[in-house]
Amino acid sequence: MKKWTKDIEINAPIEQVWKFLDGSLENMQEIMPQVVEHKPIKITEEVVGSIYRQSYREGKRVEEYDVETLEYSNEPNKKKLKVGFTLANMFEITAFYELNKINDNKTLLKYTVTNRPLKWIVKLFLLFATEKVVVEFLERVKNVAESQTYKGTFG
Repeated sequence: MKKWTKDIEINAPIEQVWKFLDGSLENMQEIMPQVVEHKPIKITEEVVGSIYRQSYREGKRVEEYDVETLEYSNEPNKKKLKVGFTLANMFEITAFYELNKINDNKTLLKYTVTNRPLKWIVKLFLLFATEKVVVEFLERVKNVAESQTYKGTFG
């Protein structure tokens, strides 16, 4: 199993960053443009245990999988969302987002992703996997959240 953890300071209020993770498909697509569908299959009152059917476009192929909410906390100064899914019957993936309010206009986002191969052949691919995708994702979240935060301020 491979695990990456990175964090980034974002010059945007915690609620502004959170809406991309815990909001509508349109908001999610701002930071994950390859997600083409995110439909609720089972919704629980406490959020944990909720399942969404997600479709993800990779080139011309669309991969469909169920995303389960494994951990959820939505406090004013600290928010957590952990989801898990199996991709193409080859990888078991978890994504854990932790947001901490630094001040009214600054948020710390910590992102931890694990990738467990389900077949021996894909273990070889993971040997060469780097944190590049994780770093690029955090940069995209930062850029999108900050650009939307300041859109009305200077325009």
